[in-house]
Amino acid sequence: MRNIIFIVLFFTTHLLGNESLKKMSVKEKKKRFYSLVIPVVDKVYEQRYKLYEDVSQELNTTKDSTKIEELKQYYKVTTDQELLMSLKPQPKSMAIAQAAMESAWGTSRFFNMGNNLFGMWSISSKENRIAANVKRDNNTTVWVKKYDSLEESVRGYYITLSKGKQYKKLRELNYNSNDVYEVIQGLDRYSERKEAYVDEIGSIIRYNKLTKYDRK
Repeated sequence: MRNIIFIVLFFTTHLLGNESLKKMSVKEKKKRFYSLVIPVVDKVYEQRYKLYEDVSQELNTTKDSTKIEELKQYYKVTTDQELLMSLKPQPKSMAIAQAAMESAWGTSRFFNMGNNLFGMWSISSKENRIAANVKRDNNTTVWVKKYDSLEESVRGYYITLSKGKQYKKLRELNYNSNDVYEVIQGLDRYSERKEAYVDEIGSIIRYNKLTKYDRK
């Protein structure tokens, strides 16, 4: 039954026009957003957390492992601790809050046309992507990635945070703390708004009580 409801909500979301979305109340938009996004975040997070636990255990019992070396190469790290920092997923509440902000609670053009929950940019013409309506100051077109599914978008988000040099501070904070309000301080390089962006993510988490979705 839950799968049927999810499928109906998914297709309703992607068939709704902008005018229909605009007519929805804030409560309706949030309900729709949560129904679509939370199951996907749950799935991707739990898969990544299991990998994190499995690798943690393997590092404690095995000195040499092809799997570990391959993971280090993929995440471009050299130490066991750096690998664990890359593998430990950031709190679900942070991901949900960022998805809410970046997709305007699932009403943005990038969300409805490209399943792009997090405003992820595209830097390669070989990728499926969508042009933004607004250009940069130097008249450069901004492109965002177009995903085949919301799950692919969430997976791409976690991979970006796990590998990006600009998120090293975020990974360190997340590895050493399970307090989302401490972890989000590492998002100061996610947006050009820096600290203001961090503050807004914190407000979204707090106001909407999103920590209830975090692993306890």
